[in-house]
Amino acid sequence: MEISRLFDFIYHQKNSLALDQAFGDYRDGQWVYLSTNEVIEQVNKVSRGLLKLGVQAGDKIGLVTYKNRPEWVIMDLGMQQVGAINVPVYPTISAGEYEYIFNDAEVKMCFCGSGDLVEKVKSAQPNVKSLTQVFAFDEGNDAPFWKTIFSDEGAEEVEKRKAAVKTEDLATIIYTSGTTGNPKGVMLSHHNVVSNIMDVQEVMPLDPGDRVLSFLPLCHIFERAASYAYMYNSFSVSFTGTDNLGGPDGDLMAVKPHFFTTVPRLLEKVYEKIYNKGLNLSGVKKGLFFWALGLTDDYEFDKKYSGLAKIKRNIADKLIFSKWRDALGGNIKGILTGAAPCPLKMAKVFSAAGIPIREGYGLTETSPGLCIGLYTPNGALLGAVGPALRSVEIEIDSDGEYRPGEGEILAAGPNIMMGYYNKPEETAEVLFEKDGKRWLRTGDVGKLVDGPGGKKYLKITDRKKELLKTSGGKYVAPAVIENKVKEDFLVEQIMVVGESKKFVSAIIIPAEEALKDWCEHHDINWTSRGEAIRNPQVIDKFQRIIDEFNPNFSKIEQIKKFVLLDTDWEPSKTDGTDAELTPTMKLKRRVISRKHAAEIDSIYTD
Repeated sequence: MEISRLFDFIYHQKNSLALDQAFGDYRDGQWVYLSTNEVIEQVNKVSRGLLKLGVQAGDKIGLVTYKNRPEWVIMDLGMQQVGAINVPVYPTISAGEYEYIFNDAEVKMCFCGSGDLVEKVKSAQPNVKSLTQVFAFDEGNDAPFWKTIFSDEGAEEVEKRKAAVKTEDLATIIYTSGTTGNPKGVMLSHHNVVSNIMDVQEVMPLDPGDRVLSFLPLCHIFERAASYAYMYNSFSVSFTGTDNLGGPDGDLMAVKPHFFTTVPRLLEKVYEKIYNKGLNLSGVKKGLFFWALGLTDDYEFDKKYSGLAKIKRNIADKLIFSKWRDALGGNIKGILTGAAPCPLKMAKVFSAAGIPIREGYGLTETSPGLCIGLYTPNGALLGAVGPALRSVEIEIDSDGEYRPGEGEILAAGPNIMMGYYNKPEETAEVLFEKDGKRWLRTGDVGKLVDGPGGKKYLKITDRKKELLKTSGGKYVAPAVIENKVKEDFLVEQIMVVGESKKFVSAIIIPAEEALKDWCEHHDINWTSRGEAIRNPQVIDKFQRIIDEFNPNFSKIEQIKKFVLLDTDWEPSKTDGTDAELTPTMKLKRRVISRKHAAEIDSIYTD
């Protein structure tokens, strides 16, 4: 069947390979799944119910949950079939942001997951004139249970509504978190997202019926687009959160997935646990562990080993790396990471251990994929996000502000957004016409490099608006430095500073558990992170970390001083203060600079 609307994907699954376990999650002490036919049945009940509630084509419906769950997918497809617009919302944003989004989009009803979400949405409701109804996915909340809208009447009208939905119609408005100001509503059509899903088919290293684990938020376009790809390919999806992934009783061992998408920070945390377990070994076992880890240093995609080098890696694989794979369930065929730059070390370590890591790059505005590394031979390049997808064009806008060959990344293709909702001026700032095509200014800086298979590969070097300029007039790309330093497992977060200053510095948050383990192995008494960061030996350790990475950069880019912080930067705050990170874990540089102005000033006044 031809796929032109997002709700077509589930019917394609039914026609190609219907599943007994299409979507499921862990509830009431067991994994519970819905079959393809059961999903479709509930989707249509939702569509008929929305019609009875008077939902019209173009009406906006909010959707918010803490964890991914089958209800999210069912509501998403059900509202699409009647021409309603899905407005997914991050669960951790403030009440003020709920009000802003609901008012800006004129959301008429909202469906909420567990926890305090019904309460948060209802607290915003008095200040949102359009919001007339709130429903809950779980019984026992101060809102009607979502299944009360289910209806068996009106099937013919649903079919008429479905037929009226065109591929160029608006499907969703996704509010980007942004690092400053109010979020902007990205308008994506069915065609925007469908075209991107069809482009990524060559990326998936899986077979129909394989199992995938889904824990990145479905309200983010990265995981949501992945969910449609899973539907198209008939992969069985198990929804979960990030709080119970690892360990012998974790979801990775329970589901034994073949694939999942993730963000680099989660890979870093897995690596930290692996590394710390290695530190706790003794004798021959400890020696073998770090010998095997050392073999990953020269890893390259598609590199062939022979002779003694091959024998060494076979031994390392049997004794060490196989245990890493077992800890991830034992079946992983690939992991795709996105939303933030993947440290080179993470890609090397995991891939060398037979856990293939590939990196993708895109934006909410691009539905989302632009470039993705392939799992096939000669399809990926370490340090690059991959070649452009089939329907995507990439150009580099070099204006002399960057190194030769670098510039702002421009993108064109059928996946480029319709625009920002209610914001024509902001839309005009990023969208432009050239050669009969619509191009997007991504705001990211990068360059195209030669790679395997005779293709051009995109390397991201920084964010255009995040370049800092020293008092000497030199531009510095902080993200490049930050991503490199974060390869060390003792560094939880780092922000490079130096705008209008004589030299570049950094504020660093140590990884608490990793620092505690390091202190214990170096006979340093541990009481708290706050005490530890004042210890001369700890300060010296972080100086050695900086000294190790500084030679990777030019003299002007090297970190001259740093300060350690005993705090945590978070995507949401319960104390009413501004969050330091966006929901996709990007640094809110202005917020951080304001909150830590005294510490930054101390660097330049000492």
